[in-house]
Amino acid sequence: VLPVKLEIFNVLGQKVRTLIQATQPAGIYRVSWDGTDDGRRLVSSGIYIYRLKAGDFVDMKRMVFLR
Repeated sequence: VLPVKLEIFNVLGQKVRTLIQATQPAGIYRVSWDGTDDGRRLVSSGIYIYRLKAGDFVDMKRMVFLR
C-alpha cells in the first residue's frame, strides 16, 4: 500500500486539478478526467501534463485535451 497522487498541470506548470490523492494497493487502475479544474470550471483545449506519484515513483507525461 502506497500513497498515490495524480495531478494535472497546464504548460505554465500551474496545477489545474488533483485527480487522486489516496493510499492504494498496487494494481491496475483507470482514471478519467472530465476537463475541469479544482474549482469545477471547464479548462481550455490544449496540452496538459499529468504527474503520477506512487511512493518513490514519479512519472510525468504530456496529453492533449480537446473539448
